Amino acid sequence: MTLIQSISGIRGTMGGHPGEGLTPVDIVRFTGAYGMWLKDRNGEDHVRVVTGRDARVSGSMVNRIVASTLQAMGIDVIDAGVSTTPTIEMAVMYHKAHGGIIITASHNPMNWNALKLLNENGEFMTSLQGEEMQQWMDFSSFEFVHTSKFGKYFEDDSLLEMHIEKILELPLVDSDAIRAASFTVVVDGVNSSGGISIPVLLGALGVKNVFEINCEPTGLFQHNPEPLPEHLQSLADEVVRTGAHVGFAVDPDVDRLAIVQEDGGFFGEEYTLVSVADYVLSHTPGNTVSNLSSTQALSDVTAKHNGSHFYSPVGEVNVVAAMKKHNAVIGGEGNGGVIYPALHYGRDALVGIALFLTQMAKSGLTCSKLKKNYPEYHISKNKIELSPDTDMGRVFEKLKEKYHKQVIDNADGLKIWFDKEWVHLRASNTEPIIRLYAESDNEVKSENIANNIKNDISEALKDL
Repeated sequence: MTLIQSISGIRGTMGGHPGEGLTPVDIVRFTGAYGMWLKDRNGEDHVRVVTGRDARVSGSMVNRIVASTLQAMGIDVIDAGVSTTPTIEMAVMYHKAHGGIIITASHNPMNWNALKLLNENGEFMTSLQGEEMQQWMDFSSFEFVHTSKFGKYFEDDSLLEMHIEKILELPLVDSDAIRAASFTVVVDGVNSSGGISIPVLLGALGVKNVFEINCEPTGLFQHNPEPLPEHLQSLADEVVRTGAHVGFAVDPDVDRLAIVQEDGGFFGEEYTLVSVADYVLSHTPGNTVSNLSSTQALSDVTAKHNGSHFYSPVGEVNVVAAMKKHNAVIGGEGNGGVIYPALHYGRDALVGIALFLTQMAKSGLTCSKLKKNYPEYHISKNKIELSPDTDMGRVFEKLKEKYHKQVIDNADGLKIWFDKEWVHLRASNTEPIIRLYAESDNEVKSENIANNIKNDISEALKDL
């Protein structure tokens, strides 16, 4: 059993003993601590929280525990039911709520679930806010109210419609152009909320020819829910079979977007953001942000439009903070996460789809031809297992000593630049491993860089 806590919430496998897996006791503990933090932060009267969940089997049960705990603390609950992470983020602002809880384990397998905690801006809690909430983690700090002061419970099934209406109102989303293009689109909803939301979005955008696979929101994922090429062959086959212009896949909570080309090839999760950013920057010049493990293709595209690109530590909350600091017009992460602040500060596959289809419609290019407009890079992604007592800080220090003549970034682990190639190493917070990413303009070269760094790490471990 697994239970992992971070500043944005808690996630784990369902079952087991409290503190070891995600059990009802753990759900009450974290929901209660969050509720007490909200009441302390906002005053005890009229605190409101928006909740929503993906379609996984445990979601309904977890949602009932969350809602009941909040109500018992005197907090009103606005329940969106089966929904998407970006929809709930926007709903916090729409309802002028004091926070939000998204019940989703994102790309994790179906026996996982999680509570993602939002602040009053509909954004993931900052590290400081997470630290503030820690003081309420003890059950003895909880205070439940008299029955006369129970929080009210409301259901709102209109929030997806609100979300899509806001997307359609964006100046850079052109539904007339999309409708005129007569696109055929295949959708893989991974048996979760994407199977509901994406077909509705496509209909609103004027796409009449939509083929759906895995769109029944049963929560019984028919393939690994992380939208990577090795999990999406059935989508690629369906795109070719139907003669579709494009295929879209998302993770269970619809904040990551993967694209399949008309020829069945994979556009590449790193290039979802690159392509959408290129379109946005061509109409709204400005700066961009991505995390340190994302492709440098976004930096190249930003420079083409005379903007400046900035890197942030990995994690949506860090990307958002950097976007605000540098006044970025678009940003995100290389896992298919598009953050478009003209809509809201959160990864949003739905707005990514709308912007990408507009770009295709206006350019007249197929997916595969559109991809050829961008510099070609390849990222090698690796995981190095270490013994639990390994001093990973010392390992990084030895690498810094060896590569002291190179440009080095210490903002998040260790990133070493070799002109237009780089390697990024991050120590896991939850297990004794180092995640290693290496990028070059050639797949073999990126693998070679990764292997060289692995050898360097092996040598460094001998000296510890």
